[in-house]
Amino acid sequence: MTSLYALTGFRNCVGFLTRIPVGMTREGMQQAASYMPLFPIVGALIGFLAGASVWAMELLMPSYVAGMLGVGVILLVNGVQHMDGLLDFGDGLMCHGTRAQKLRAMRDTQTGAGGLSLGMVILVTTALGIASVHGTSIIQTLVVSESVAKFSMVVEAWGSKSAHQGMNTVFVNAMHAKRGGAKVIIGLIESTFISALFLREIGLLAVLVTILGSLIIIAVAKSNFGGITGDVMGASNELIRLLSLLSIIGASKWV
Repeated sequence: MTSLYALTGFRNCVGFLTRIPVGMTREGMQQAASYMPLFPIVGALIGFLAGASVWAMELLMPSYVAGMLGVGVILLVNGVQHMDGLLDFGDGLMCHGTRAQKLRAMRDTQTGAGGLSLGMVILVTTALGIASVHGTSIIQTLVVSESVAKFSMVVEAWGSKSAHQGMNTVFVNAMHAKRGGAKVIIGLIESTFISALFLREIGLLAVLVTILGSLIIIAVAKSNFGGITGDVMGASNELIRLLSLLSIIGASKWV
C-alpha cells in the first residue's frame, strides 16, 4: 500500500512539474508537496528528454539553432509556469516601494520591463549555454542542471516562509511539517547521486552552486517580499538551471 502511495506521489510530482499527461489525482498538489523530495528525479527525467532532443537536433542543424530549440523543448516539457514566475519575479524586484507593493507588482497580469529584461537574458543565455555543449555531453549536462534546478525549489520551501497565502503555501507547509529536515536531506542525496553519476566532480560542484544560489534567492525574496511565493520558486527553477549550466560549462574547461 505504501509503495502504491509513493508511486502515486511520484506521478503527481510529474503531473505538477511537467506537461507530461500522467493524470494528476484530485489530491495531486497536496501529494506533490508531500513528495517534494522526489523533485530532483523528475528534473533528471526532464533533462534527459531535453538533452536527447538537443543531441538529435545537433546532428541535423547548427548548434546555435539546436540550443534555441532546446530551450523550447525544456519549456514544452516543463510548461511555462516557471518562466511566468521568472517574469513576475523580475517585475517584483524592479518595483520601488514596500513589500506589499512589490507583491502586487508580481501579481499584476501585465508583464513589465523588469520581467521582460530578466526573462530575455535568462532565455538567451541558457540557449547559448546549451549550444556550447556538444555530443552526448549535452544529455548529461541537462540531466544534472534540471535535477538541481528542481532541488532548489525543495531547499527554498524548507528554508523560507510564505510571503502570502497561495500555491506556494502548500509546499512550504509540507516542508515545515514533521520530518521536513529529513525530506530536504533526501532531496540532497538524490540530486547529489544523480549529479555525481553523470558528471562526477563537476556534478558535485553544480550541487554546491545550487545550494548557495538557493540561499541567495531566499535572502533576496525575504528582503523584497518577506518570504517566498510560487513566482519565486518558479524563478528559482529558471535561475538555478542557468547557474548550474554555466558552472558545468566553466568547470569542464578546467577538469
